[in-house]
Amino acid sequence: MSSTVPTSKGIYPGRYTAQIEGDFVVFLIGSQLNTWRALRRYTRVGDQMSEMQRVLNQHPAKGYLGGENYFSFFPLRTLLMSYWRSFEALEHFARSKDEPHAAAWGEFNRLIGDDGTIGIWHETYMVTANSYEVVYGNMPRFGLARAGEHLPIQGRNHTARGRYSGEQQSTPDTITDSESHVATVE
Repeated sequence: MSSTVPTSKGIYPGRYTAQIEGDFVVFLIGSQLNTWRALRRYTRVGDQMSEMQRVLNQHPAKGYLGGENYFSFFPLRTLLMSYWRSFEALEHFARSKDEPHAAAWGEFNRLIGDDGTIGIWHETYMVTANSYEVVYGNMPRFGLARAGEHLPIQGRNHTARGRYSGEQQSTPDTITDSESHVATVE
């Protein structure tokens, strides 16, 4: 059974889902150090991303709903998984001369451009209302649940199909999410 109160480590025991009202955008952005001689410039790129996130977190009216940062060492790579209210809000932040992204992008192009020392990438996904499905088991508020509502799984939300479509699964040969991870050892 899910508890709506987290443990001292921020873990919500049980199974949860997430919900955001209306359409939203998932924006993934990252970078990769392609040669160690560019480490100082790569650190500068990271500092600028941190500054942009600080501004966005301080001003929720800009349309940024939240995000999670990831980092790997080999190769040296970053990822920001973020959620936005709309593509227009994301685009405005990226293009407006009044936002920190414009200056950071200009500096990146001056210092690095297409020299191959640092790779950058992004992916943008427009999500229409009620066209997604999520589940968290024994996790802190994370990802979409951190950007939107964090809800205990109950009733129609018990299966992936139920969370996605709102339909109740009742066929006897259907395996529920909680049963699907059980393995038989012979």
